[in-house]
Amino acid sequence: MSRDAVLKERWVALVQKLSHQFADGDVLDLDGIIYLVGLQELGQYHKSYKKDEKVNLMHIAICRLLEPYGFYEFDYFDPEGWPHYKVKEQLPNLKAGEQSILMKEALVNYFMEKEYIN
Repeated sequence: MSRDAVLKERWVALVQKLSHQFADGDVLDLDGIIYLVGLQELGQYHKSYKKDEKVNLMHIAICRLLEPYGFYEFDYFDPEGWPHYKVKEQLPNLKAGEQSILMKEALVNYFMEKEYIN
């Protein structure tokens, strides 16, 4: 099976599993899954978040997801427990489809690392 086919198969399995667990059967989209990673990384689950905090959660997730690719590096936790990252390398200019593939690959790798999927 090609690398793209394996990624697609794992992505579909991940979306199904997360959607079943967190969205009452509704299908989670890419942004929803990134948001879940942000919550996971912050670890403050039982709290309501304002719009700007939700954006920050997604930023945390993106930094964490792209850290293994060398784009970000964890820096520190602030007094409220929010992780902060520093940019190591600027992201390349990618087309929308390329961005989507990169994020799906990073999400699949993240959830495999966490042993949520295999």
